[in-house]
Formats: sequence, structure tokens, C-alpha cells
Amino acid sequence: MKKHAFFVALGIFFSRIAGLIRERVFAHYFGNSDAGDAFKAALKIPNFLQNLFGEGVLSASFIPVYAQMLAKKHDEDAAKVASVVGSLLFVLTSVLVLFGVLATPALIDLIAPGFSGEKRELTIKIVEILFPGTGFLVMSAWCLGILNSHKKFFLSYVAPVIWNVAIIVAMIGWSHQDQFQLAITTSYGLVVGSFLQFFVQLPFALKLGRKIYPSLNVNVDGVRTVMKSFFPVVLSRGVVQVSAYIDNVLASLLPAGAVSALAYAQTLYLLPVSLFGMSVSAAELPAMSQAVGTEEEVKQYLRNRLDSGLRQIAFFIVPSVVAFLFLGDLVVGAIFQTGVFDKDSTNYVWVVLAGYSVGLLASTLGRLYSSTFYSLKDTKTPLKLAILRVFLSTGLGIFGAFYLPNLLGVDPKWGTAGLTLTAGLVGWIDFSLSRYILNRKIGKTGVDLGFMSKLWGAAIASATVAFLTKLLLNDFSHVILRAAIALGVYGILYFAIGYALKIEQAHSLVGKIKRRF
Repeated sequence: MKKHAFFVALGIFFSRIAGLIRERVFAHYFGNSDAGDAFKAALKIPNFLQNLFGEGVLSASFIPVYAQMLAKKHDEDAAKVASVVGSLLFVLTSVLVLFGVLATPALIDLIAPGFSGEKRELTIKIVEILFPGTGFLVMSAWCLGILNSHKKFFLSYVAPVIWNVAIIVAMIGWSHQDQFQLAITTSYGLVVGSFLQFFVQLPFALKLGRKIYPSLNVNVDGVRTVMKSFFPVVLSRGVVQVSAYIDNVLASLLPAGAVSALAYAQTLYLLPVSLFGMSVSAAELPAMSQAVGTEEEVKQYLRNRLDSGLRQIAFFIVPSVVAFLFLGDLVVGAIFQTGVFDKDSTNYVWVVLAGYSVGLLASTLGRLYSSTFYSLKDTKTPLKLAILRVFLSTGLGIFGAFYLPNLLGVDPKWGTAGLTLTAGLVGWIDFSLSRYILNRKIGKTGVDLGFMSKLWGAAIASATVAFLTKLLLNDFSHVILRAAIALGVYGILYFAIGYALKIEQAHSLVGKIKRRF
């Protein structure tokens, strides 16, 4: 598991670094402007389709069936399943993309009712451009499902680097344009990147899948199982997307810049989720899906893998939470503070990011619990939890965005932070229920209190020293230099304290470094 998780994390690392560079370039040219708001809001609609039918859905419905067939050496049957799933996905995505382009004006009123005039017209234009690129991203997720099932993780997770590079080239190459026109050009760059991301994976997926060909024969063994899981997962993902959509709507009703600030904070928030949560969850899903033996042996196998994965995730996520809370201004400033994105913008995004950080650990651990449910072919439980999450996040989000600033007597723009804070609280409720339900299915799971106490102690102690370092450097160095020094101190101290406390993950990393040198 650690080897496969490493390759997933490595691929995600490169793609996320490329993503951070993309966001830094975007912040340089757009900041928290109307054009920036329009682009970020427009991106929500095609992203909805991508998330609805893309990686998460195929991972939960397609990979368990396809990977199990490969484990049983039924390669030809697996190829037939991959053929039909890919063909159905292509047809479905094509129809939805066509519908999306035609229905864009109505969709804009749904995602950003607070936009008007030129800002609204720009958002409509961008969405119309982006929709075709979404189809390529969904099909690239089909390639990812095949590659991951064959335990080829790196390419599928590093492929988004090409997507990011295409967008960066579009922004830099046409930076002489005004912000509105540059937003349109950037959209075309995104579509080109989407095609390249799909095209680079396709030959390898076809080679591994072998006898893959266009087919709509739903009577093939395994296809019905995938379809049976597919639609509950689509509904579950759809409900999650509805929650994100509601957040975007609420942000669009807040003062200008709220949508962009929310997007910048999400970029940073999702970095540790992807690197340390998605990497473990993506590597574990095929392995968990191949569990064989008696019922009790399968449960024990799942408990062992789940607990090991939870400890690995927690080791990295706990210091990420503390870093965002204590040193978030340095993190945001080092990545985004350039051009029109000034120090005030940095502090604004830091507070919004701090709100997200409250639920970061819960949301990341929850991904592994979801993978375990899907490996058991239980798609109904995640769906029910997702529906509950929408109701909770909507109610609490309205309170946090509009009523909490008034109660605290602060500027309405800080409602964006109230929105992310309530989202974090809902994340803990969702995680707690997931753990409770799964524990009833397979037995007690989770990370023990002693281990978590060591992690929090090491992180807080390290952050205290790093925070003091930040204050000492505050007046005489550039934000990137301050970030490099303070975060470097933080990281080194965290691993040193972890090693002294005999935390397994710290010892494992030190051992690997010693073997290298």
C-alpha cells in the first residue's frame, strides 16, 4: 500500500505544484477582481459534470468490479466491462455537454445569482467555452480507472500537469489583454489542456485493457453491477456538488472578491487532502476491493488496512491543519501575493482558509472511510450521509455567511470565513457518522487517542517556534523567504519531535533517508 500510495502522492504532488503555479499566475493577473470572480464561478458548472461522472464516481463503481475481475484472472471479461463503461460514459457525457452549452444562460442564474451586467455576460461566455473540455476530463477519469486497477498510478495523477501548463501558457502568452478578454483566452487554454490530459493517458489505458472496443452491450457480466453502483454514487456525488454549488451561490451574494477568495482557499485546502488523503484512498480502493476469504477474514483485512491508512493520513494532515492556522498568512502570501493580489488579499484568504482548516482532518480521513464503503459495494450509506451533509451545510452556511458577521459586528466580507467555518463543522459530523456506521459493519476502527495526542503535541510545539520565527522575520524579508524559513523550521521540528516520540511514520521516513545516503 505504501508503495502505491507513494506513486499516487508523487503524481498528485507534481500536478498540485503545477496547480499552485497556475493559481499564482491567475492571482497575479486577476486578483479578487470581477473577471476573476466570473472565471471561478464559470468553472463550477463544468466541474460539476466532471465531479459527477468523473474520477470519484468511476473509482467507486467501476474500479471495484474491474479490479476484482483482474484479480480472478478474468481479463477478457474485464476488457468487455471497460469497453461498455467507456462507451456509455462517452455517450452520456456528449449529451450533457451539448445540453450544457445550450442551457448556459439559465445555469448562470443558478450558480451566481448575484452577478449582473458585463460580469454575468463574461461568465456565460466562459461556461460555453469550457463545457467541451469537461467531456475530455470525464473520459480521462475512465483512463484513470483502468490504470489504477492495473496498479499504474503515477501517470493518471501526473497527467493534470499538462492541463495546468496549457492554462498557464494561455495567461502568460496573452497577458497584454485586458482582464475580461484574458479570462476568455484562459478558458480556451483550459479546453486545450483537457484534451491533452485525456490524450496522454489513452494509449496506455488501451494497452493495459487490451481488447477494448466501442460497445453498448449492457448485458455483459459485470456491467450491470457497475451500473447498479454507478447511479447511487452519481446521486451521492451530485448531492456533494449541490453543497459546493450552494457555497458558491452564497459567496456570490457576499461583497466582490468572495468567490475568488473562496476558490483560492479551496486550492490550498485541497492540497493536503489530495496529497495525503486521496493518495492513500486511491491506492487502497483496488486493494480493499480484492479482499477474499471468510466474512470475518475480510472484515479483519479491511480493519487492518483502514487503520493503517488512517494513521498515515493523520501523520501528515494534523501538521497541515496547524500550519494553516498558525502560518497560513505565509502559505497564502508565498503562493498568491503578487501583482494585484496584495497583503490585504493574503490576510483575507488566510482567514477563509482557517475556516476550512477546522474540518480538514475529518474530511481527509472521511475519504478513506468512503473508499471502504465502496469496496464493500455499499453505495447507499455515502449517499445518505451526503444528503444529510447538504441540509446541514446549507443551514449552517447561511448562518455563517450572513448572520455571524452581524453578531460579531464585523465587515460582511468576512461572511466567506463564516461559510468555510461552518463547512468544517459539518465535515466533523459527516466523519463521525461514517465511522460509527462502518464500525457497526466491520468492527471497531479509528486512530487511538495516544497516537493523535503525540501528533497534535508535536505539531503545536513546532508551530509555536515557527510562529516566533515568523515574527522575527516580519520586517526585513520577502514573504516567500519568510515562508521558506518559517515553514522549513516547522517541518524539521515536527519530524524531529515525531522521531523522538517514536512515531512510526517519522521513523519510517528517517529510515528511508538514511538508506538513500
